[in-house]
Amino acid sequence: MWKPSACILCECNCGIEILVGDDGRSFDKIRGDKLHPASAGYTCNKALRLGLHQNGDTGRITHPLRRRPDGTFEEIDWDTAISEIAARLGEVRDTFGGETIFYYGGGGQGNHLGGAYSTATLAAFGARYRSSALAQEKTGEFWVSARMLGNMTRADFEHCEVALFVGKNPYQSHGFPRARSVLKEIAKDPARSMIVIDPVRTETAELADFHLQVRPGTDLYLLTALAAVLVQEDLIAADWLAEHADGLDAVAAVLRQVPVGDYCAVADVEETLVRVVATRIAAADSVAVFEDLGVQMNRDSTLVSYVEKLVWLLTGNFGKQGAQYVPSSLVPIGRDRGHADGEGPRSPVAGARIISGLVPCNVIAEEILTDHPARYRAMLVESANPAHSLADSARMREALAALELVVVIDVAMTETARLADYVLPAPTQFEKFEATFFNFDFPRNIFHLRHPVVPAPQGVLPEPEIHARLVEASGALTEADYAPLRTAANAGRAEFAQAFLSALADPVKRRLASVLLYRTLGPTLPHDASAAAVLWMAAHECARKNPAGVEKAGYGSGLEAGERLFDAIVNGPHGVHITDDEYDASWQRLRGKRIALAVPELLAAVAALGDRPVPRQDPDWPFVLSAGERRAFTANTIMRDPTWRRRDPDGRLRISVADATRLGVTTGDRVRLTTRRGSAEVSVDATDTMRSGHISLPNGLGLTVKERTGVAPNELTAAEDRDEWAGTPWHKHVPARLEPLGP
Repeated sequence: MWKPSACILCECNCGIEILVGDDGRSFDKIRGDKLHPASAGYTCNKALRLGLHQNGDTGRITHPLRRRPDGTFEEIDWDTAISEIAARLGEVRDTFGGETIFYYGGGGQGNHLGGAYSTATLAAFGARYRSSALAQEKTGEFWVSARMLGNMTRADFEHCEVALFVGKNPYQSHGFPRARSVLKEIAKDPARSMIVIDPVRTETAELADFHLQVRPGTDLYLLTALAAVLVQEDLIAADWLAEHADGLDAVAAVLRQVPVGDYCAVADVEETLVRVVATRIAAADSVAVFEDLGVQMNRDSTLVSYVEKLVWLLTGNFGKQGAQYVPSSLVPIGRDRGHADGEGPRSPVAGARIISGLVPCNVIAEEILTDHPARYRAMLVESANPAHSLADSARMREALAALELVVVIDVAMTETARLADYVLPAPTQFEKFEATFFNFDFPRNIFHLRHPVVPAPQGVLPEPEIHARLVEASGALTEADYAPLRTAANAGRAEFAQAFLSALADPVKRRLASVLLYRTLGPTLPHDASAAAVLWMAAHECARKNPAGVEKAGYGSGLEAGERLFDAIVNGPHGVHITDDEYDASWQRLRGKRIALAVPELLAAVAALGDRPVPRQDPDWPFVLSAGERRAFTANTIMRDPTWRRRDPDGRLRISVADATRLGVTTGDRVRLTTRRGSAEVSVDATDTMRSGHISLPNGLGLTVKERTGVAPNELTAAEDRDEWAGTPWHKHVPARLEPLGP
């Protein structure tokens, strides 16, 4: 039987259909879901092998585990696991304060629903600090967007005249619906253009009209030169800016002083090409821009985000078809309210900016390995693998070992789970109700509550149930709290809404709302969809904040709109439209409906760029390693079975042909790769797609199931190599050297 679901390998979460085998558990075949409202049958090659996540050799766990004194694990029952974990978390709270309990994760790609219940567990034990993979990648952009617009933005590539990708290869990393098809449509249309800024000649760059093959780590110089050309050649949308933006005079004054030729020389991109690209952008009716990990995990990442936004704002590319927009949301992600004025919360030890509620990943070990009284003492890790995915894995392992308690909730015995005191097994994304909160489509936004495809094995519990049990074991909620809400839920939604709102008047219960919903509203939902209960509140909030879009999507108006939207979500196994916006809705979602071009401290840093020493290659470290390149068969680390990679199973190190010749190596030869943090032996792949001096390792390797496959990139990265503003890592700019080892 074919069953609808979605891919879980990137943020797009394309709809798929899965043919379940006669055993009721295995995946016989996977295809695109033509009924999915965003992907409409599209899928890339990666999704078609998701059966190896479900049924492959992954190190799956199906019973709670407790570490023995000798370091081995023993199986325990759920009651024992929950009671012991709750007791030990309570001991940490009572001894050191709940704020010393740190939470990391909350769900990988398309595995977000369970994480929505974690807030109740954190509240029950008084925890304050958390982080996730977003703080490795996106928080610099979140902070810049908060300062300039008061909200996050995305881009409409389906309708744009010009597509600009900065450190982004959507042919492999996707990032918007039907990415490969859209790229090909742009490439073959003579009226449209594609621009790529990337040191690698990627698959996307091969399709582009303009490839600015920037020197690694100098993107800020290139983008500043590009923005400066717009100002110096009077290519800006002056009338539009006068109507919609503030701070143009200050920005223009800085950009007029930029020595365009000098900055192009630093970036090693022809000045003539930069001027042609600026002219093409300025002449276009619409420009869509996407910056991604190539610059967001690189030097000057926050400043790059700022100048990148200046490029499309100076040319008026916001709030219209084919340009940047602000999507609606069911569960807000990427909106930083705490730093709208540049100030906001800081981490307790390192004093790092907490952006969008997330502590920078690169300071987590620093927050633990100290004698500071506010240091983290316990860590709850959910659907995440920080021992592998965060910079400087050796130091992260040391930090985990220094904690009083480590609890991991996951599907498999990951590198982090092996270091835990307790491991709690969860169903896979295809054995439970699940969803992604990366809902960024526009003007018609999509939400997909995925139903279970196959049953979960005996012995595992879904994350909402785990969190509910931990909250109850803490004493924060009891049957007395549930009883009146259960009675109201059985009487109907209107009665439940009234009773629930009354309960939320208590600030303590407000922080436990997700578990209250799960235990009371959840059992009344169709399809045994108790896990979806938290979406009831989210649906009502979406209808309240986006009344016009929700009504246009067909859900009516007023209080009933939220109920209709929620019912559609629960009963729509292929996904549903949640809003249908007009293009001017983006303006309504801006802070003050105005754009702030001048962010004082960032603009000052751009103005001072010319005073910085020109970047030069250190002769002791003649290569720049990009640690974590997206390739045809690499993805996030939930793909633990190495047989899923049909190509390059060991993850070769890509190197330019010129560098390979100079080193006396050819494709397949082994080299020793050394950074300031460590070294590894790896086979090389000599290719003309790489610049001389630039090398890359793929993401998603270095995992251990029965044995380690490939190089774990973060054995080579350093936690101190991070952005000065947001703390994001420089994974794409790691100084390195190579030593030939022969065939």
